[in-house]
Amino acid sequence: MINQLTKNELIGLFTSIAVLIYVTCLFYTKRCRTRLPPGPNPWPVIGNIFQLAGLPPHDSLTKLSRRHGPIMTLRIGSMLTVVISSSEVAREIFKKHDAALAGRKIYEAMKGGKSSDGSLITAQYGAYWRMLRRLCTTQFFVTRRLDAMSDVRSRCVDQMLRFVEEGGQNGTKTIDVGRYFFLMAFNLIGNLMFSRDLLDPDSKRGSEFFYHTGKVMEFAGKPNVADFFPLLRFLDPQGIRRKTQFHVEKAFEIAGEFIRERTEVREREKSDEKTKDYLDVLLEFRGGDGVDEEPSSFSSRDINVIVFEMFTAGTDTTTSTLEWALAELLHNPRTLTKLQTELRTYFKSSNQKLQEEDLPNLPYLSAVIMETLRLHPPLPFLVPHKAMSTCHIFDQYTIPKETQVLVNVWAIGRDPKTWIDPIMFKPERFISDPDARDFKGQDYEFLPFGSGRRMCPALPLASRVLPLAIGSMVRSFDWALENGLNAEEMDMGERIGITLKKAVPLEAIPIPYRGT
Repeated sequence: MINQLTKNELIGLFTSIAVLIYVTCLFYTKRCRTRLPPGPNPWPVIGNIFQLAGLPPHDSLTKLSRRHGPIMTLRIGSMLTVVISSSEVAREIFKKHDAALAGRKIYEAMKGGKSSDGSLITAQYGAYWRMLRRLCTTQFFVTRRLDAMSDVRSRCVDQMLRFVEEGGQNGTKTIDVGRYFFLMAFNLIGNLMFSRDLLDPDSKRGSEFFYHTGKVMEFAGKPNVADFFPLLRFLDPQGIRRKTQFHVEKAFEIAGEFIRERTEVREREKSDEKTKDYLDVLLEFRGGDGVDEEPSSFSSRDINVIVFEMFTAGTDTTTSTLEWALAELLHNPRTLTKLQTELRTYFKSSNQKLQEEDLPNLPYLSAVIMETLRLHPPLPFLVPHKAMSTCHIFDQYTIPKETQVLVNVWAIGRDPKTWIDPIMFKPERFISDPDARDFKGQDYEFLPFGSGRRMCPALPLASRVLPLAIGSMVRSFDWALENGLNAEEMDMGERIGITLKKAVPLEAIPIPYRGT
């Protein structure tokens, strides 16, 4: 039959088939998109990547949401993504669809056989994850244990103040403020996990661990084309997965040495309950019989994953929040003066230290932390969710199974429908509001730590460390910007890796406050 067709007939036949396929695809695509939330039209193959260029992703997605709505569909390469940008939609998904959207989207950088399996943050929702979450709420971050380890946190903050004073050379030298916050957070996690400082002049392994965990956070935060185009995953064209996993392996080796040393100590002596650290808890854990994914005990690899995650999650988020808090205070001198007045008049003597039990009596300090988290949430999209099953939002839109779901808490915290003067740093809003907001996950206008099943489990620890650290820094030092820079001239631009950071690191001169 083909031999009997002329060239023009063949061209006509193939053209007709192509048109039929195109119309059919267009019809089904249109039907599918009527069920998905609205969004910008994607380009073939690359999707909506061009619409995201030019601005940090949380900012570009906020601008797109103003045009396409508070629930919006994007295609980033082959990855289907739904973006939530309002408190109304956040309330809907967390209250009615939390279980269906409790999965995790795992990016290529953290795939390598070690760094995602067994992780509280990246593990898929299921029995093993629930066991890890239960461990956090009953052992790691329970009030009893946090109270017992308050002296550890106080000592790490005191150590930071000493390092800052030495680094600032008695008010004559500029320091990189974020680095000192990072060192404090890193040593704090080191003490919680291993009952020891990991960063000191004599700790070579600690410095190496510090270096490798930092590199993991750096590479894992880089945009990776292999996440969006499956054909490139095997090639790893930017080398991000390879580089990330190299530093993961190195960090695991060092953590393994700490774990082995602790195991040897445990064989010689027993720890008192009040002095048990998190490694003790992991080594003593006895779970089920291995049925339903819950292990009877943790393997050394499991412990390595949990330890590594504590450092990567705890240090970067704490550092970015504290750096933003001090940057906003320096950018708003009247606010800084008001906070210093509250802190310095609260104590009768300048020799008294700020303690955690003082925090409830310092409302403006609390308001400064809240306002910082509103404007600069450490994870602007939280940790990406994944739809474990298809769900229907407002009985109007469909989120298909396997879809990535981003909750833009950066946009929610700056929504002019909720917040007066949304881009202004005004801690007073958290004091004057008779229905004071909190960040415990039920106030959907303010979600820096998330909500629902996958909410940050370390919230009880963060709510103690953040005000203690920034309050101590503000009370103990007066601050000056380098080279006579005016507050209005500060660069308050943002950059995003794993966390939301200042584009230009904060540098300032700490001048020791000796009291009046």
